Amino acid sequence: MAFRFNFCIDENESNEPEAHDKMCFPKCKQDSIEKSKQTPDTAADPSPRLGTEKHQEEMLSKTKLCFKAAKEHSIPEDLDKVLENKVMETVSGLYYIKMSVVEMMCLDGADREGIVSKSVSSHSDLIPGVYEGGLKIWECTFDLIDYFSEAKIQFTNKTVLDLGCGAGLLGIVALRGKAEKVHFQDYNSTVIDEITLPNVVANCTNKGSRMGSGDNRTTSKPPSKRPRNTECLPDVLTKCRFFSGEWSEVSRLLLSSNKPFSKYNIILTSETIYNPDYYSALHDTLAQLLDKNGRVYLASKAHYFGVGGGIYLFEKLIEERNVFRTSIVKTIDKGLQRCIMEMAFKDSS
Repeated sequence: MAFRFNFCIDENESNEPEAHDKMCFPKCKQDSIEKSKQTPDTAADPSPRLGTEKHQEEMLSKTKLCFKAAKEHSIPEDLDKVLENKVMETVSGLYYIKMSVVEMMCLDGADREGIVSKSVSSHSDLIPGVYEGGLKIWECTFDLIDYFSEAKIQFTNKTVLDLGCGAGLLGIVALRGKAEKVHFQDYNSTVIDEITLPNVVANCTNKGSRMGSGDNRTTSKPPSKRPRNTECLPDVLTKCRFFSGEWSEVSRLLLSSNKPFSKYNIILTSETIYNPDYYSALHDTLAQLLDKNGRVYLASKAHYFGVGGGIYLFEKLIEERNVFRTSIVKTIDKGLQRCIMEMAFKDSS
């Protein structure tokens, strides 16, 4: 069945997300500002920002127990409406919703959670327990996409979870790599409805996506400029499920659901360990949802200035729990040091 997609690509834009498309807030510490200037990649935001130092302390003190209820989001039957009034850009050969347009739409009433207005009023990219940064594409996402190609990660016939998905680009790459199933999770329902789901639909088109080609490589060549009158690939969408809510709540929903559920062969997650208060919940969620012989690929900065977390701090917790073995499989030293970690159960093959 053919669907006419009512969206356009801003042809005046470059193929990379631009800095002016992101809401710019003052960073919480001068060190953070200086470090960010060293980051050459303009295709993504650098470290998350938590507003003023006083605001940081107030917000972080409230994050010890955050239990946002889990929800599964259904895929609308009318896919035209998913992409209605959306402006698309391209990066690494993938379509994604232009974030500044989504932010304006959210301020105009599309955001039932109110996360954009709260982010603006608090001068913050992150409001722990309220908004967890899903409106941005953070730079480690592209580090991980590059690694898939370099390490020849195979998604064919795998079940994949994009955890803390935001734009969902990691899961979309897995779909492109012929994954059997791909599930997307973000803390905020607004992110799933307004960004993740539209991005997946936009990439599930005959002309726009090369879905099912098995090609995991990144490319600077964008898809065709205006994939109007394209035919959606419904078999691709049937592979997908979308969830919002806190990690432990989503895990509970999946494990207690009446729907068939098999644990994930691969879990992908990027820039989700900025806040040490979330480490225990993340560790337990990975332990509960990963297949016994599965792999986790986690991309992170070595340290998040002004927030407190980082790859080595999370690695320390993993060692203390003695459930997973870990390996730093790639280190990027440009700007803020960034790393990719592979995780597997200690008793796995």
